[in-house]
Amino acid sequence: MKTLLMKAGARENAVLAAAAVAAAAIAFAGPAFAGADTTFDTALTQFTGFLEGSGGKIITVLSLAGGIVGLASGRFSLGQVAIPVGVGVGAGTGIPIVTSTVTATI
Repeated sequence: MKTLLMKAGARENAVLAAAAVAAAAIAFAGPAFAGADTTFDTALTQFTGFLEGSGGKIITVLSLAGGIVGLASGRFSLGQVAIPVGVGVGAGTGIPIVTSTVTATI
């Protein structure tokens, strides 16, 4: 137990060292600008283009094919028609909506 206790001088030195580190961090911190980072712009542009173009069409067709297979199996539900329509609408118009919302928020 004695080895865990610091002497009074050691505690003061630790507090001073922590204060010096905090002061240095504040002094050398650069400004932060929200939305100014362009690190992932290329990836975002590629992914958005894919989903708005051929990728969105492929996803919609696959969803429609899944609905048709469900209908052919003899079980009918409105979801088998509504889900592919929702996927198509989401791929066509949802991407710009989400992108503009994220851009406006950030």
